[in-house]
Amino acid sequence: MLAAHPDLDVVVVMSGVMLVEDLRDPGHITAAEQTIDTNLLGTIRVVDAFTPHLLARGAGTVVTVSSGIAFLPFPLMPTYAASKAGVHAYTEALRAQLAGTGVEVAELVPPAVATADQEQVNPAALPLDTYLDEVVELLSADPTPSEVLVQGVRMHRWAERDGTYADLVARRSQALATLPGR
Repeated sequence: MLAAHPDLDVVVVMSGVMLVEDLRDPGHITAAEQTIDTNLLGTIRVVDAFTPHLLARGAGTVVTVSSGIAFLPFPLMPTYAASKAGVHAYTEALRAQLAGTGVEVAELVPPAVATADQEQVNPAALPLDTYLDEVVELLSADPTPSEVLVQGVRMHRWAERDGTYADLVARRSQALATLPGR
């Protein structure tokens, strides 16, 4: 890959699966392992594959994609939330370790975005074009942010600070009624 693209200077890591889990069922461990392997370890593997190249260039950017759910969990998908919180923490550590090397590290924190068939799954999801327009506008204003937070995700990111965390998690917990036996 790098031999064919020696000038590569931006790596965007967007590893993700969202699996519903019922934590009362010990069988959920399979979904949890798949989620951690894809979302967190997948991100780490891609970063590890390209970091030496970017460091050798002395410049470049790594963009990780976490989720608003990293900051405000959705109880129906607990390991997804944990994995994306892990991506956030890993990104913060990567930024600190690469400081001064010329390699920038940014985190894209999307809210629910209507990709593929998400319109039917979550009618409240932000339309993809709207999301992309806002991201481009934010990056035009600040091309090297530490976090890219569109308006629709700020309530997630700042819920603890704003005192809305418990109420929002309680509202999200209503989705647990969709699990069998609830």
